[in-house]
Amino acid sequence: MKRPAPMRAAWRKSSRSNGSSNCVEIAGLPAGIGIRDSKAPAQSVLVIAVGCWAALADAIKAGELDLS
Repeated sequence: MKRPAPMRAAWRKSSRSNGSSNCVEIAGLPAGIGIRDSKAPAQSVLVIAVGCWAALADAIKAGELDLS
């Protein structure tokens, strides 16, 4: 399997971050959705399947998760 090139991906933060550096960033990668710490972009990237990302986003939007 070909490894994704996370440094070349188009990373983005939530518009709700208001410029804060305490955020995660996401990017579409060939292997799925990449998630990384915005304070340490050169470190590890978590890659999850697109379907798992969609389920997580739906659960967050529905208020099913305690994010406090």
